[in-house]
Amino acid sequence: MKIFSLPTERINWVSSSFLIGTALLTVTALPVYLWFFGFDWFHFGMFFVMFILTGFSITAGYHRFFAHKTFEARWPLRLMVLIFGAAAFENSVLEWTSDHRRHHKHVDHDDDPYNISKGFFHAHMGWILFKLNAEPPLDNVPDLHGDPLVRWQHRYVHIIAVLVGFVLPTVAGFLYDGWVGALGGLLIGGVARVVATQHTTFFINSACHCMGRQPYSQRCSARDSFFLALFTLGEGYHNYHHEFQYDYRNGVKPWQWDPTKWLIWVLSKLGVTSHLRRVPTEKIIAAQQAVSMGSARPASSVEQPLVDVGHSTTS
Repeated sequence: MKIFSLPTERINWVSSSFLIGTALLTVTALPVYLWFFGFDWFHFGMFFVMFILTGFSITAGYHRFFAHKTFEARWPLRLMVLIFGAAAFENSVLEWTSDHRRHHKHVDHDDDPYNISKGFFHAHMGWILFKLNAEPPLDNVPDLHGDPLVRWQHRYVHIIAVLVGFVLPTVAGFLYDGWVGALGGLLIGGVARVVATQHTTFFINSACHCMGRQPYSQRCSARDSFFLALFTLGEGYHNYHHEFQYDYRNGVKPWQWDPTKWLIWVLSKLGVTSHLRRVPTEKIIAAQQAVSMGSARPASSVEQPLVDVGHSTTS
């Protein structure tokens, strides 16, 4: 059976219902709520706080720490990242990291989960809406299986997500303004915030592979975009990231907008993070020169040792 030529047997009904349902509530129920009860700074402050906590948990935590090991972090930070990362409703860190590592290994090819060659929609969210013919095993994250906090989050990720992502802003809203405040907390700090957080991540997989420049490498579709960096917490410098994926920075230049880089650096000054890894400047310059001269970078370039800068500067 097919509906509008869609392979219905491959539709992930749970993920599809959640993604479409939260988006519909954001564009329908939220405007109705605002029409009847008005704008309240408390709810939008809660939206901002939850967006920052869940957003950085994905960019600094899921991505730069767990997936790429670009720095070390103490257990309280790891726990916080796992809790608020779950509230982004982007699966457990084991599943997220497994998908992301396969993306880097097979970028722009069939085994890339969010392969941009299959179209913008597929890379953005289509790969989530439709199940793979055979779900790949979590065999590329052996380093994470040994972390008891990661195992705990993987086991209870859906419960954590609902409690932190929906129940917490609802309860905060109720304490602020009763049931009207609770509804606002659910719709604004919960549902709308989830939609914003998720599509921010999705744009990294889609738009960052078709919009922008390629100053460091032309070996794959990844691109650098200041515009996309503005609302992806610095993840928009994607061409640099794909060429030097083990650097804790995405915006490598001091003036580039990368609040995730700045957060990791500030936390290193507080002793919460350490052993920040970055690519030596001469390798970055060599990559830029190779692109400007039209020559290809060797595939092994991203595997070369990085400088462990500890409590370094950000540039």
